[in-house]
Amino acid sequence: MSIDSSAAAGLGRMETRTIDMVPEHERHGSPSSQFTLWFGANMQITAVVDGALAVVFGAEAMTAILGLLIGNILGGIVMALHSAQGPRLGLPQMISSRVQFGVKGAALPLLLVILMYLGFAATGTVLSGQAINLMFGFSTPAAGIIIFGALTALVALIGYKLIHVVGRISTVVGILGFGYLAWQLCLHYDVASAFGQKPFTWTSFLTAMALSAGWQMTFAPYVADYSRYLPSKTSTASTFWTTFGGSVISAQLAMTFGVLVAALGGNFIKNQVGFLGDLAGPLAVVIYLVIVTGKLTVNCLNAYGGVMTMLTTVSAFNDKKHFSPATRLAYILGFVLLTVLVALLASSNFLATFKNFVLLLLTVFVPWSAVNLVDYYLVSKEKVDIPALYDSEGRYGAYNGVALFSYVLGIVVQIPFINQAMYEGPLAKAMGGADISWIVSLIVTSLVYYPLAKKTMKVPPQMIYPAGQPAAASEHGSPDGYPNTASAA
Repeated sequence: MSIDSSAAAGLGRMETRTIDMVPEHERHGSPSSQFTLWFGANMQITAVVDGALAVVFGAEAMTAILGLLIGNILGGIVMALHSAQGPRLGLPQMISSRVQFGVKGAALPLLLVILMYLGFAATGTVLSGQAINLMFGFSTPAAGIIIFGALTALVALIGYKLIHVVGRISTVVGILGFGYLAWQLCLHYDVASAFGQKPFTWTSFLTAMALSAGWQMTFAPYVADYSRYLPSKTSTASTFWTTFGGSVISAQLAMTFGVLVAALGGNFIKNQVGFLGDLAGPLAVVIYLVIVTGKLTVNCLNAYGGVMTMLTTVSAFNDKKHFSPATRLAYILGFVLLTVLVALLASSNFLATFKNFVLLLLTVFVPWSAVNLVDYYLVSKEKVDIPALYDSEGRYGAYNGVALFSYVLGIVVQIPFINQAMYEGPLAKAMGGADISWIVSLIVTSLVYYPLAKKTMKVPPQMIYPAGQPAAASEHGSPDGYPNTASAA
């Protein structure tokens, strides 16, 4: 997306970049934009629900808060390491995964990623639709859902820059709104009584860790989509820490609030939007607006990331390096329309089942992250042949057997350790219901992939940029960077 010197002009201009590399002259912004975007994306009602679930699943309040904190930190590290790839590569996250999986092989996890985006977007649309209906007094449930779908489409269509602006607004609104709700909670409830209701158990502690770590890792497949426009001289450390701080701090605050709400009783789990409105009292309408703003940020991420993922999948089989604005428009409208239809057709039982299915899909992200991060930081060491990412006969080939094997193995080893609503593995049962599947997968996938990849990966001696593309600046800010060379197999 070309950025005009005028902020207003930039916001009104539709983004034109899709799966291609962002040229240096179009890079802009500072790492602080990552903090506000991810703070806004996490300071929202679904994160509150995620924290409440730790108590629903049996954790004592302090146990839940500590488990959620450790899980947020560990999952946030993984998520932020993906974000740090954006300025260096200037590519959408899932395009860069072709380095590991091959140009066509990368499509395997993409299909499940798209389904996850759709599921979370649909559930978010339902909650936001309820808030809009309560704000304006609409009696037809479909009204709020359709209005929210239209808002999501509008922001996602304009793209990257407007999404960041919405994130900044959501950060401020979220801090004020949830700060007020926390104050109301302290006024109307004995918050101290939330603690010590149950004994500490390792099972509930590990469950809380899994809830928050899984929450953070769902951002991994698209987090670099929002850091790729940063100037390439942006340091890895600054991108990492601003992303990590924004995501972990806000998620922990929202989840802690959820823990307290669940431990103090009430009907929050059954009626999330209504409970927060009642808690807000005379400012209920304002809190409904806070809910809509927070969900709009993350739903735009889902729509934008979902479209990038679909285009990445399609391009693997038609050799396209760029899609027209009209194509991008069609994909975004199609994705949002499907999201709205799922939200409209979903009964409460169906929605619960679908959310459980989406949570089960999180098992596909852990080994994907392990393969991507081990390769980028330890095997390829941040050296990528970018033109070869669009050529199935180039350096990375169509399929990478080592990565695909490691990835599938990383899924399979989780099965005995999984404890979710749809399935509980035998080792999870033996450990009293503790779910450590994601930890096992991270370790096993990394240990298997690293030595095999060291022997088989065709790592270029330096970064290779597209022909005619000025070489990006180095990490130390040199305007020359690496030489601009052609791709070689």
